[in-house]
Amino acid sequence: MTKTNKAAVYANPGTTEIKILDLEIPEPGPGQVLVKLDLAVCKNAWSYLPYPTLPNQVGGHEGIGEVVSAGADVPSSIIGSRVGIKWLNSACTECEFCLSSLDASCPKVTVSGYYTPGTFQQYTLAAANYVTPIPANLSSASAAPLLCGGMTVWSALKKASLQPKQWVAIPGAGGGLGHLAVQFVKNSYKANVIAIDAGSKESFCKGLGADVFLDFKTHSDEELAEAIKKASGGAGAHVVLVTTGSQKSYDQGIALLRPGGKMVCVGIPDGVDSPISGATASHIATSQKQIIGSAVGSREETLECLQAAERGEAKVEVRIEKMEKLGEIFKEMEEGKLQGRVVLDLS
Repeated sequence: MTKTNKAAVYANPGTTEIKILDLEIPEPGPGQVLVKLDLAVCKNAWSYLPYPTLPNQVGGHEGIGEVVSAGADVPSSIIGSRVGIKWLNSACTECEFCLSSLDASCPKVTVSGYYTPGTFQQYTLAAANYVTPIPANLSSASAAPLLCGGMTVWSALKKASLQPKQWVAIPGAGGGLGHLAVQFVKNSYKANVIAIDAGSKESFCKGLGADVFLDFKTHSDEELAEAIKKASGGAGAHVVLVTTGSQKSYDQGIALLRPGGKMVCVGIPDGVDSPISGATASHIATSQKQIIGSAVGSREETLECLQAAERGEAKVEVRIEKMEKLGEIFKEMEEGKLQGRVVLDLS
């Protein structure tokens, strides 16, 4: 094995400026494994995190590769395994939050590509007890995007306690998270989907299985709520799963629910945090609606998500590019031209 490896780093965090550097390959310490990555998924740094991303940090928080060496206290049998590295690089696995499938709230959590070097490199360290084994019959290109986006919507749907034949409205249904949510709702939960997105996404969403498509650009808030009531039998959606980072979608969401319905908050709007319009105590109490937060998923939920994909219940729309094109890809994201997920080939 060579002593250095190629990595894509955030040259100026908060922008799309990328540098390709040769970095020293680290040695795994206690409880760690070194993974030779084949693929990583392209996604920019998050702006809402409590501290700014460091310059020259290796980005990326979804990746798949082979374990090539292991540190102390790690069984050697893991070497040679195909594993995935997630948004959460590690968690303690023992606190009340980890034991309740709320891993993202673990006080000892580390985040790939933030203050822990991420997956935009050929070799990276990961916690041996937190990497995810990849099912044998699922390709790496198909599995990699599920390690954040896929298991995030899978976890959100579990929190909603979705039942067969219920109605789920999905703002952002044609996006990276939304297009997976549509498929899991239809194929895993056998429920009904009202897809909400721009009109250009209608054929895409219906091709994924959406029962109804609504163009948010051609409906006022009141018209959108009425259309969803009509589609869902007159009462409104059982679940509104907000997969887009749009404040407008949250402000509309409460009115789209039937009494007792649940709005699950997944996408995080850019800029300054704002309260959700319509979420008054009197309305929430008298209509018995619920607002649920959901941040990524647990180790167990990730495995469930991958197993569902292995059964053919969801397929990720991906495009494969070389690491050197990362800057161009980020520019596409900034301009709103990117569809589905981009998988980086690190070979």
